Amino acid sequence: MPIDAAKAVAAEPRTGQIAWNSKDVQLYHLGIGAGIPATDPDELRYTLESRLHVLPSFATVAGSGSPGVISGLSMPGIEVDLAKVLHGGQHLQVHRPIPATGTATATGRIAAVYDKGKAAVLVMRTEVADAEGPLWTNDAQIFVRGEGGWGGDRGPSGRLDPPSGAPDRVVERAVREDQALLYRLSGDWNPLHADPEFAKVAGFERPILHGLCTYGITLKAVVDTLLGGDVTRVRSYATRFAGVVYPGETLRVRMWHTPESTRVAVSAVERGDAPVLADTVVEHT
Repeated sequence: MPIDAAKAVAAEPRTGQIAWNSKDVQLYHLGIGAGIPATDPDELRYTLESRLHVLPSFATVAGSGSPGVISGLSMPGIEVDLAKVLHGGQHLQVHRPIPATGTATATGRIAAVYDKGKAAVLVMRTEVADAEGPLWTNDAQIFVRGEGGWGGDRGPSGRLDPPSGAPDRVVERAVREDQALLYRLSGDWNPLHADPEFAKVAGFERPILHGLCTYGITLKAVVDTLLGGDVTRVRSYATRFAGVVYPGETLRVRMWHTPESTRVAVSAVERGDAPVLADTVVEHT
């Protein structure tokens, strides 16, 4: 079996230095659709350096996501075919507001390996801290098809009961035709999101949007709609990637709001509300 769960979890963490500046933050915000309308004061806090606030999901690309998922897939005990790898979910814990410019130490490790029968799930944890202390913790859930079945711990299901009642708010967000081309400049160069021929080989009719781009678009919608545009109110953000988005489509974002958290479901309008993000929770103040 290419995955040795015990060896992977016991492996020494990998540590690297990351750095980012206001230009990186602005590029990320533009990549998730900020800046429309360009002169709207609510959008300028994402695009103008003199007013810049950092949306917490920027943590998924800061320093190009170093040490990163690809680095994690080369950890001891793991030898997998990248064609069998799927990004299944993401969980972000924010320890304090992210500065617009910073340097930090990112420490990555395999936090857990679960046996789902037909697939293995790797929980790849990246902890980031600067001179003042912890900044954020990112957990990426990576499915590796065909690598389960060794009798290991199945782990938590991650599935939540559906929200009850009608959503408190529903908004729609248009995805630009060039959204993936812009988003990939923040560090995810996978040709699946740009090259039509590569996308066809991977089984898609055309290039798809990065899941983490949809992740960022959704968090911005929640912050702007329910949290008064205050990015510092976000404490954590978790989702399960339930389907793909094609550039040019429209996202429908449904929100069920409480004072402490917001449940979210995201679908693609043009494909009959096909699910895109599920089991999504934003915890906030």
